[in-house]
Amino acid sequence: MQRFNGICLISRNVGTLVRFYRELLQVEFQQDGDNYAFSTSGADFTIFSHQGMEAMAPGCMEGSGCGSFTIDFLVSDVDAEFERLTTMGIPIVKPPISYPWGRRSTWFRDPDGNLVNFFSAINPSID
Repeated sequence: MQRFNGICLISRNVGTLVRFYRELLQVEFQQDGDNYAFSTSGADFTIFSHQGMEAMAPGCMEGSGCGSFTIDFLVSDVDAEFERLTTMGIPIVKPPISYPWGRRSTWFRDPDGNLVNFFSAINPSID
């Protein structure tokens, strides 16, 4: 196996999702047709249209859904991010909680219902 390269969210509401993640991540994106790539360190994070996927491979979206995974972002301060999310009016699924495996995280949903996890390492040697 090589390495995990990234995740691409497929959406019927690309404009809404792109605006959400642009404000959430506070980073710019590059657009190429139906593909929007966000500049994050680590793995690639992109958003692509449902219609674009169907055009490339008709029927490929049949039975697909969202929300059966979490999208994890390492942040420097979960509690500060939680306050920012609350100020933005983003519905929180789980407030900040510390776990014995060395992470503190908060969960929320994006406009498509995908579960997003902002986490910080409690022990700085864990990331």
